[in-house]
Amino acid sequence: MRAVGVTEFGGPEALHVVDVEPEPLGPGQVRLRVQAAAVSPTDTHARSGAYADRDPVKTPPWVPGMDVAGVVSEVGEGVDHLAVGDLAMGIVVPFGPFGGYREDKVLPGDSVVRVPRGATAVEASTLPMNGLTARLALDLMGLRPGQVLAVTGAAGAFGGYVVQLAEADGLTVVADASEADEELVRGLGADVVVRRGDDVADRIREHHPEGVDGLADGSVQDELVLPAVRDGGAVATVRGYRGNGERDLRVFPTLVRKVATDRAALDRLRQQVEDGAVTLRVARAFPAAQAADAHRALEAGGVRGRLVLTF
Repeated sequence: MRAVGVTEFGGPEALHVVDVEPEPLGPGQVRLRVQAAAVSPTDTHARSGAYADRDPVKTPPWVPGMDVAGVVSEVGEGVDHLAVGDLAMGIVVPFGPFGGYREDKVLPGDSVVRVPRGATAVEASTLPMNGLTARLALDLMGLRPGQVLAVTGAAGAFGGYVVQLAEADGLTVVADASEADEELVRGLGADVVVRRGDDVADRIREHHPEGVDGLADGSVQDELVLPAVRDGGAVATVRGYRGNGERDLRVFPTLVRKVATDRAALDRLRQQVEDGAVTLRVARAFPAAQAADAHRALEAGGVRGRLVLTF
């Protein structure tokens, strides 16, 4: 069966079409005929070998990919929320050859829901991983309606979902953006937009001198942006950063694998897309055989929305 992965870790050129064994279907599982798989920074790290020591599978090929969408081709015993022929989307916890860059993917039933009404597979594939990560970040921080949340990397996929979900939660959002992205970030629902950069904490404090109640650090600025948060405030990070131990900040490394089978959360995201509270953003689609070009484009920076591979 056709997939895209690496047999040796390396740069984008290491990606190529590989043959993988079909995955058996068990009780409680769903088989998707994958039409689209979104590309994320996590995929580029997996391709380069940054996660090799964590992977339980030590032999090639390694197949990246954390988001898929396609047609349900088979359902296991006990799955009653999907039927063969449904267009569905799912989140993948990748390891070894079992990432999402495959033309056929078996997932836990609770990792898969129908795509939002009216959405294509390409559009829907952009939602599961970043949407669930954004939702988890907000849930971990536990801010109340009316409190203030800062978001860095707000024009990116994770940051953009945080802005929209926080707005839907009734939070006041101050977000960063380049001059070119300011209109985009305002359109996502940010109440205040400040210029991005190493001094973004100072810019946030200009609007909230006492500090914000929470921070979702999508741009991975870590200690540079902590001064934006009030003493005792909450911080959600996306690369395992645990804070500097100062000012009683509550720091929550946000690991999406912990909610990969939270079907209710994924289905809520689907509903919020249908309601217009969340926007699906596709930057560009590439045929799967051009995955190396997609990785080059992502690593070059400046992508707004998600890059997607099509099968």
